[in-house]
Amino acid sequence: MAIEIKVPALGESVTSATVGKWLKQPGDAVAVDEPVVELETDKVTVEVPAPATGVLESHVAKEGDEVEVGAVLATLSEGAKAASKPAAAPAPKAEAPVAAKKPAPAASEAPSETDYDIVVIGAGPGGYVCAIRAAQLGFKVACVEKRATLGGTCLNVGCIPSKALLQSSENYHAAKTEFATHGIDIEGIKLNLAQMQKRKSGIVEANVKGVEYLFKKNGITWLKGEGKIQGTGKLTVAGKPVTAKHIIIASGSDSAGLKGVDVDEKTIVTSTGALELSAVPKKLVVIGGGVIGLELGSVWHRLGADVTVIEFLDRLIPGTDNEIEAAFRKILTKQGLKLKLGHKVTKAEKTGKGVKLSVEPSAGGAVETLDADIVLLAIGRTAASENMGLKEAGIALDNRGRIEVDDHFATSAPGIYAIGDVIRGPMLAHKAEEEGVAVAEILAGQAGHVNYDAIPGVIYTWPEVATVGFSEEQLKEKGVAYKVGKFPFMANGRARALGMTDGFVKVIADAKTDRVLGVHIIGPCAGELIAECTMAIEFGASSEDIGRVCHAHPTLSEAVKEAALGVNGGSLNI
Repeated sequence: MAIEIKVPALGESVTSATVGKWLKQPGDAVAVDEPVVELETDKVTVEVPAPATGVLESHVAKEGDEVEVGAVLATLSEGAKAASKPAAAPAPKAEAPVAAKKPAPAASEAPSETDYDIVVIGAGPGGYVCAIRAAQLGFKVACVEKRATLGGTCLNVGCIPSKALLQSSENYHAAKTEFATHGIDIEGIKLNLAQMQKRKSGIVEANVKGVEYLFKKNGITWLKGEGKIQGTGKLTVAGKPVTAKHIIIASGSDSAGLKGVDVDEKTIVTSTGALELSAVPKKLVVIGGGVIGLELGSVWHRLGADVTVIEFLDRLIPGTDNEIEAAFRKILTKQGLKLKLGHKVTKAEKTGKGVKLSVEPSAGGAVETLDADIVLLAIGRTAASENMGLKEAGIALDNRGRIEVDDHFATSAPGIYAIGDVIRGPMLAHKAEEEGVAVAEILAGQAGHVNYDAIPGVIYTWPEVATVGFSEEQLKEKGVAYKVGKFPFMANGRARALGMTDGFVKVIADAKTDRVLGVHIIGPCAGELIAECTMAIEFGASSEDIGRVCHAHPTLSEAVKEAALGVNGGSLNI
């Protein structure tokens, strides 16, 4: 069966190209990922690789033709069938294209026949979604996972369990402090932490079992064990050899360490240990004022812990719009979290009662000590790229240990790709998912693409913080003229009815075109409200477009409409 070689995605807003030069002629043997044709646009020249090893059958497009993204350029006879064609050399040996340009070990030679079309290493959101999409596209797929369950960090010890505890702790806090204002008087409220943890575990189990079901439904093989790259088309899983036409690395990330702070997951914990505490600590110190630290700090604060957050910078959640961060910091302080900004921890000493921390100003100064029952180390995450045989396989890493990839997720080793936390960009589950879908579609000859300017980020504290697109500070740095519209939840009828009036919506639009450039929300259900704004940015909408869309009344989403109207001074309810 012939494989079609198609015009790939060519970049943002680029929909067509000109066929420049054919690098392979009908009858030529080609290796997987070997360049077949050059395409030219007004911006770049792009080499289109062969999606599989075989023999080029025919050119569908001629040199000089204008071709659209997704159009068929040529057809290819794959694998053993191609070897029997007269035009091909007897029993051709498929070599990776880069091998001809740069010497590589014998391990880099691609096998002529493979166990799978695609093997994905890692079954987190990026990996399992990639595997499912690849299977939908007709590939024979396997997914490598060393955990006892599928779903990666996110489903097992990250996004899902943390959101379960966040919801339970919100309910507990509301019952204790807020229900009375609704006319609901409850006596004798007490915390049953064991039941709360049991509920969380049940949610995790349901989610990971769900992924296992999806693997079976889509015919995906789960290869259990640790995966190591051996070269193009080759890897081992639990020490056993496996071959594939394409390998996609989706190994995710690990909690970052800090010199002088030794994690034992008992008294000094990462997010993993913080999700499993069997008792509420009297004093919890969180090292790191980012998303993970603030979310888990909020959980234990609501349940009764005295929480202090130590952050090296003089602000929380770096990269967030300054106005949003300032409001967020004010609200968290009002809630009772103690924020020690512009400070660093230099030492953590375990004692019989807990942990004694040495803390000093980030710029240097007098050292002070803080005592804690539990210390949560949450200074970020690092790419999980070690002990996988990457360097030995010729896969380049950057200075932060992330795998270097091109705009089509290809690594420096032929036939090997990478997505998610292990490559550049925000470490977000949904970013990894989008990349997983994109690379699967690219390998199928489709126009897989990710718009990195339209990836939302959410902090699931109370109130929630959600953002998409550019902040004011980023636009100022770029020299882009812009306008801002804001609307407070205090002026929103639904927010008043809910008793959740903290925060506001902020819409930023281009001063000349009115195109939405960024939206930032702090307030109730911000993580849900940001979806409308992400779609607006993805499709190039103006603030007027959002403002002219009819929003149901009374809803929180009306605050988004009002903020959009406010960009041009047209807010109606303030």
